[in-house]
Amino acid sequence: MGADGRPLGAEGEGQGHLVRLHFECATGDLLGSYRCDCGPQLAQALELVQQQGGSVLYLRGQEGRGIGLVNKLRAYALQDQGQDTLEANLSLGFPADARDYKQAAVILRQAGLTRLRLLTNNPAKARALEEEGLEVLELVPDRVDPRPENSRYLETKRDRMGHRL
Repeated sequence: MGADGRPLGAEGEGQGHLVRLHFECATGDLLGSYRCDCGPQLAQALELVQQQGGSVLYLRGQEGRGIGLVNKLRAYALQDQGQDTLEANLSLGFPADARDYKQAAVILRQAGLTRLRLLTNNPAKARALEEEGLEVLELVPDRVDPRPENSRYLETKRDRMGHRL
C-alpha cells in the first residue's frame, strides 16, 4: 500500500492496474506440489508486481477451482486412475469451475481498481470480473514452464478449458 492507502501502482489506473487474482491452492502454494502450476504462478506474480507495481489478491476458501481441499484430493485420486482435471471434477458432481468472483470484485472496487490488466492465462476470469462490473483492459500472460508432473494438467487447461498457454 502506498502512503495514500491505495495499492501500489494504482496511480496508473487510466492504463489499468496490474492484478493477479490467485485462488488458494494449499497443495501448490504451501506444499510445492508439481501437479499444478499454482505455486510458480504465485511466485511469478509477486515478482512481476514488485517490478511493475500492481496487486496480488490472494483469495482463500475456493481450493481446487472452488470444490474445496477434500474434494480436490478426491479429484487427484480420479486423476491417478486416468481422468484429467476437468473429468475428475465433473465425475465428482462439480462444474468445471465453481469459483465465485463476487468477493474479488468487491475488494477491487473498494480499493478503487475498476480498470484492470489481469495477470492470467484464463479468459474466464476476465469474463467473470466483467460480469461483476469491472473492466478488463488486457490479459497479461502468466505462463510458467511445464514439468512432467503437470504437463497433462496444463494440456487440459489449454485444450478443454480455454486457457491461453
